[in-house]
Amino acid sequence: MKLLSILVGEMGVNCYIPYCEETLQGVVIDPGDNGSRILRLIQKNNINIKMILLTHGHFDHIGAVKELKEQTGAQAAIHSDDAEMLVNPEKNLSYFVGKNSVQCPADIMVENGRVVKIGNMKLTAVHTPGHTRGGLSYMTDKILFTGDTLFEGSVGRTDFPGGNSKILMQSIHNRLMVLDDEMLIYPGHGRISSIGRERAFNPFLHSREDFDI
Repeated sequence: MKLLSILVGEMGVNCYIPYCEETLQGVVIDPGDNGSRILRLIQKNNINIKMILLTHGHFDHIGAVKELKEQTGAQAAIHSDDAEMLVNPEKNLSYFVGKNSVQCPADIMVENGRVVKIGNMKLTAVHTPGHTRGGLSYMTDKILFTGDTLFEGSVGRTDFPGGNSKILMQSIHNRLMVLDDEMLIYPGHGRISSIGRERAFNPFLHSREDFDI
């Protein structure tokens, strides 16, 4: 697997493009904005995009879904609990910043444990609710794409509709912190980290109150 990344939108979202080096088939994770820039990167590397994987439904992570779907023919995939956010500006929060983002309905509803196979590449979906009800992380054998669930030195916000701090910490503790220290974290915002680094140094993971589960 090879990996490209591009920073998109006013919120600085990390959009990732993992792809199979042998077949040049790939996916786009969280195309939050700047669809034309994402498309140019895809075309420059001759990648055939098969799926658009969304870690959750907030506007800053979905803003170029419609454009990419129309231009590549890729299927859009999201957890069922966040599916309405693709077409509802109030639920994806764009209404509140004057954007009114309406994308297209999802083609695929992804549940926990689903394996996405693209070429010789496999990504396993991990349901990590808390930031939103339908939050997902995607895992390869060495890389974990965490969306807005877990960041370097921080965790996702839970003060938006559908957010829940206790559920978020359960997701992180029970589904992410059980992974090997060497697993690399590629978050929705900010810098790359690892499970081991966050286990050791993330201050949000050492609160007894948060882990009262």
